[in-house]
Amino acid sequence: QVHLTESGGGVVQAGGSLRLSCAASVSAQIIRGMGWYRQAPGKQRELVASIDTGGSTDYSDSVKGRFTISRDNAGNTVYLEMNSLKPEDTAVYYCHLRWGYDPMDSWGTGTQVTVSS
Repeated sequence: QVHLTESGGGVVQAGGSLRLSCAASVSAQIIRGMGWYRQAPGKQRELVASIDTGGSTDYSDSVKGRFTISRDNAGNTVYLEMNSLKPEDTAVYYCHLRWGYDPMDSWGTGTQVTVSS
């Protein structure tokens, strides 16, 4: 069973910063990609940022230039550096992992990010 351990959420004022981390319990050799999604109350879950095995990244237009996704050297931990946070960034942030030779998706339990105005 795959486990994703998320940390780093919290409450911050607008303009502040937070760093999320997510550690996967699988070898980096079978990881196809990792990323972060978020879901605000009453809204659908949306992609925030992703990174593939080659290091290519993708961002939602709403976070480009403010958020940065990266991974550690071992390749099974992903980080999301969030700067210039806005109240509209308030959501539960979920770590996503695509893994395996017949790729499957796994999700973290979510970490709350609240940005106060």
